[in-house]
Amino acid sequence: MFRTSFKRAIAPAQRAFSTEAKATIAKPTFNANATAGAAAVVSLGTLAWYSHLYGNPLFQEAKAESAADHGLHPTAMPWSHNGPFDTFDHAAIRRGYQVYREVCSTCHSLDRVAWRNLVGVSHTVTEVKAMAEEVEYTDGPDSNGEPFQRAGKLSDYFPPPYANEEAARSGNAGALPPDLSLITKARHGGADYIYALITGYVDPPAGVEVREGLNYNPYFPGGAIGMARVLYDGLVEYPDGTPATTSQMAKDVSIFLSWASEPEHDQRKKMGFQAVIILSALTGLSIWVKKFKWTPIKTRKIVYNPPKSH
Repeated sequence: MFRTSFKRAIAPAQRAFSTEAKATIAKPTFNANATAGAAAVVSLGTLAWYSHLYGNPLFQEAKAESAADHGLHPTAMPWSHNGPFDTFDHAAIRRGYQVYREVCSTCHSLDRVAWRNLVGVSHTVTEVKAMAEEVEYTDGPDSNGEPFQRAGKLSDYFPPPYANEEAARSGNAGALPPDLSLITKARHGGADYIYALITGYVDPPAGVEVREGLNYNPYFPGGAIGMARVLYDGLVEYPDGTPATTSQMAKDVSIFLSWASEPEHDQRKKMGFQAVIILSALTGLSIWVKKFKWTPIKTRKIVYNPPKSH
């Protein structure tokens, strides 16, 4: 009798507890499902927006284009600075600067490179100061409030060949010669593209017409480029006696422009090598500390022996 009465008394409480427990379990499940659904909607919306802007990233779209529209892919050259522990060929940088100064600088600027950047890389301080002083820069104002001309100094940047963009276009049949400061970073293929473009001038194949004032180069997108071939054997004379062939000059100026785009290249690799050594040592030290210091502490067994009652 007592057991039956007790069960009847606690039955409502059991049902209430069971209902509350089910509600508590169902609430986190609902939140998880809602979060997953929201994430799926955001992902699908992002994919749809990306496809709207740039095309479907999963399936290639058929386009009426030819390889000439993007230019030939340049051959990968075995540059001496490509390896993880390799640095620039500084003799090539010096020769490449000579090619840029005597040939390329007549049309192309190098706005992000200052004279001081050459010091310790390809030239001495005395040599760079002498080259900078050969160029006159407009400075001022003076005591009368007027601009004046002065000789260049190490902190000055390389002078541009034209006063403004309009003058550059006027001197190149409407084409604007690009600045070469970051050209190897801005072009697919980097130094390979620069080398292939400089040495890639050929006669147009049969059936290809190039309008007057343009030149055919299969490595340039579209095949028609406003810049004519500028490098020929013996065009410059290297002081170190290196034969100034077309391929040698193209190689040297490509290395020089690679350095101009990434002057911290050598220092970055040096710091990366030092970081690998330090992190490797710290990793080994961490393993040793964990094995000989923390392992005994983490695996120890603590036993509690309650006092015996008397």
